[in-house]
Amino acid sequence: MIQDTVIYLIGFMGAGKSTVAKVLQQKYGVQLVEMDETIAAREEMPITDIFATKGEAYFRQKETALLEQAAAKGTVISCGGGVAMREENVRLMKEKGIIVLLRATPETVLERVCNGTDRPLLNGNMNLEHITNLLEGRRPYYEQAADICIDTDGKLPETIAQEIGENLSKKNLH
Repeated sequence: MIQDTVIYLIGFMGAGKSTVAKVLQQKYGVQLVEMDETIAAREEMPITDIFATKGEAYFRQKETALLEQAAAKGTVISCGGGVAMREENVRLMKEKGIIVLLRATPETVLERVCNGTDRPLLNGNMNLEHITNLLEGRRPYYEQAADICIDTDGKLPETIAQEIGENLSKKNLH
């Protein structure tokens, strides 16, 4: 059934989207589209540089364009953290597949991303208060968009992938 649909992994940065997407790819033999990596490769620059030189609005347009192009059955799309903030993106994802929200607490997010420098919205603000505020601002959008919600705190990526498979089976979604 995973091979018969498009799965969109949404959630805040550090929730586990990229890692879980790779596990789903290996476990089920599906195609993988890593949105941030794909956009960075197409633009020939890191996401932080795209934000700095072309702006966030430009980057968000590239995300929407990629959503339109990448929606083939048997694909897992690891979405950037802001994808679900645009109504147009949510509509596209709901038309084409199943949206899975991966949730993590602000403490888990900070623990997972604290050593990185590739997150433009956190650069210079790598602290629990900033992460909490950003996450709380996005939570309603994430939860409204999601067909399935999975908590990732303290779980192995393989366990999360298994939960996604089980939830898809229960919902009988194709």
